[in-house]
Order: sequence, then structure tokens, then C-alpha cells
Amino acid sequence: MINRVLNFNAGPSALALPVLRRAQKDLLNFGNEGMSVMEMGHRSRAFSRILESAETRLRRIMALSDDYAVLFLSGGASYQFAMAPLNFYRMHHPVNLVHTGYWTLKAAKEIEKLGELKIIASGEADQFKKLPKLTPDLIDPEASYLHYCSNNTIYGTQWNQFIRQKNTPTIVDMSSDFLSRKIDFHQFDLIYAGAQKNVAIAGMSVAVIRKDFAKNTPPNIPSVFRYQNHIEAQGLYNTPPTFAIYMSDLVFEWIEDQGGLEGLEKKNQSKAKLLYDYIDESDFYHGVAESSSRSKMNVLFRIRDGDESLEHRFVSEAESAGILGLKGHRHTGGLRASLYNAIELQAVAQLVDFMKSFAKKF
Repeated sequence: MINRVLNFNAGPSALALPVLRRAQKDLLNFGNEGMSVMEMGHRSRAFSRILESAETRLRRIMALSDDYAVLFLSGGASYQFAMAPLNFYRMHHPVNLVHTGYWTLKAAKEIEKLGELKIIASGEADQFKKLPKLTPDLIDPEASYLHYCSNNTIYGTQWNQFIRQKNTPTIVDMSSDFLSRKIDFHQFDLIYAGAQKNVAIAGMSVAVIRKDFAKNTPPNIPSVFRYQNHIEAQGLYNTPPTFAIYMSDLVFEWIEDQGGLEGLEKKNQSKAKLLYDYIDESDFYHGVAESSSRSKMNVLFRIRDGDESLEHRFVSEAESAGILGLKGHRHTGGLRASLYNAIELQAVAQLVDFMKSFAKKF
């Protein structure tokens, strides 16, 4: 087998080896169809089985009721930043948004192009290093909807629980922690997630939406952006991202083999604990996000007081050692290790060993 690096990229990110091996095996001839999934018609019987399998597995993993529709849509979360308000903004009913950094700001800009926005809680005063305090009384019961980002890749923060207001719909961008832990998904009216972190490959988003909520959309928005049209067409309103859906089905099968979300949550907790524990005990590295807000998916850290020259050297030597993806986002700098589902505990242990050996030089 070819030598593979340790891939801590924030997305597109690592895929599990069993998934890659299965895709490699199927690439030229899927299911004796004489062609790959990338070549087959999206309305063919062969692809219909793939689409049905992917939806069935995802419903089972999420323990999702029939009240929800599952959609595999072209484009990533940035498409959903626009698609959600197009469908659900109501005139004179501002969208309530919890501002936790870069990604909620991008969502806010799309909302403001269509209507009114009210930021009801923000972590900006704390440089987004911790999550803002949110209580139900801050949420307007007449709001079009409440918007969250469940995990912020850039600032390394993650919500452990979500505050709701009765009768106010809740929309959550789960791009970077979707399917990483067991939660009650029925507390949300719309969940969307870019696929390139925990689901599959870039170029697709998953949308899980309450069916009665989807019906409350104006008919005069562009047809391809209307969730209800995709639901009525059973995910085939336009040509879907067929290969990404096939890869998702393989990932969902792998998730079930890991013990579902319970199994993955235990694994993800162990990985995050191993890395955070070392950072906390070190006098060379320090964590960025406040401990109560820390993400188990994206671990942000700095060297000493943000010594950029040392951080640059750290990234360079890590790459030479076959450890990639540790450079922080261009917006914040620093260092970041993304511990998505496909990252194994042994890979995190190797990262910690490298961090220890690097620190000993100084």
C-alpha cells in the first residue's frame, strides 16, 4: 500500500480507509453495471438503489422520523446560507442569529440581502474564543427563525446544547460536526451540512428538513432553490451530485460499523481529550478556545504567545514528517488540528508525539 500522510485538514478532510478501498474497487465497474457511478444516469435503476440506500442509512443513523425529508443537494454550506433565508424569511419578522464568528457572519450577510436580521447573542467581544450566553428570553417568538452554527471550524468552538424558543423554527449549520455525536436531531427544523468534513467529498450539502416546515415557502423564489421542489421530486429535481451521494452511502455504512453515533462520539471524545490534555499540561503550547466552549472537531492552539516564526517552522517540519493540515485558518492564524470522524486515535497520538519532540528543541 502507498504511504499515506496524517491528514488533519479542516476540509476537504480525511476519509476512512475502508471507504476509499471500496470506492477504488467500484471505480471502473460498479455492481457489474459496466461503468462507474460517475458515468451512470441519475434516474437509472442502479443509481436509484444508491440514493435509496444513502437516505435509508442516514435516517437510521440519525434515528430520524418520517416527519423529516433528507436531501442531497449540489453545493456546500455557502449555498445554504442563501437558500435558507430565500425559503424561510418572512417580511417584518427578523431572523434571530447567534453570532459565533466567521461562518455566522457569512450567513448573516446573505440574510441581510433579503430582509431583517437581529443578532441576539455574540461572542465578538471575546474574540469568539468562547460561546455567547444564550437564554430563551433572548429569542423573539415572532422571528422568522433562529440560526446557529453548531461548530465553528475557525475559532474551535462547539455548542453542547441548544436553546430554543417554543414555536420559533431553528435552523442549524452543522457542516463541521454533523454525525460526530449522538443528539436529538428533532429539535431542529432544518439542518444543513457541507459534505466535505464528516460525510463525503466536496461539492454536496446534506439538508434534513421538517416536511411541514418546508411547505411554508414562497412559490415565487427560483425553483431550484426551493426545498419543497426537491422534496416533491424525491431528490431528483435536477441532476444530483451522484458520486458524492455514492461516497456518502459508503461513509454511512462505515459509521454504522463504528457503532453508529454513540460509537463515534466515544472515539471523538477520546481523540479530543488526548490532544487537549497535552496542550493544557504544556508550557510551550496553549489552547485558543475557552475550555467550556472547546470543539471536539477542531482544536486550535498557539505556540507560546503566538510566535509566528515558530508556528511556521512547526507546520513545515510537521509536513516533512508526513503530518499535514495543521496551519490555522488565514483569518485567525495559529495552528489547528481537525479531528473529524475518519481520524483515528493513533493518528492523534502520533501528532502529540511530534508536538512533544518539537517542543524539546526550544
